[in-house]
Amino acid sequence: MSRSRRQKPIKGLCISSSERWDKKAWHRRFRTRERQALACALPDGLEAHLSVLEREVSNVWAMDKDGHIYRPLREQVKWAEWGAERRGQNPHERAAIKKRLMHKWMGK
Repeated sequence: MSRSRRQKPIKGLCISSSERWDKKAWHRRFRTRERQALACALPDGLEAHLSVLEREVSNVWAMDKDGHIYRPLREQVKWAEWGAERRGQNPHERAAIKKRLMHKWMGK
């Protein structure tokens, strides 16, 4: 996996790197509501039981990573050059910073 790279420059829009905790909370709510609905159902009415809808317990727009953004390669190069100019002391260091930023952004 060290040589894998991002095929399309699409990344999450917000600062969160993962939605792991949001998904855990969502699944916990989903299982709780489903368990409650099954506990309240009559034994002969289990066949008519409808499962809880995902939209009832979650909102994808309220999660940490609520969208994606497309950043073309030329825009990434421009931002990498800008960052390298701010941090680098000499041309060799600027080139290394630019290369490191591009590798970071294009990696999976």
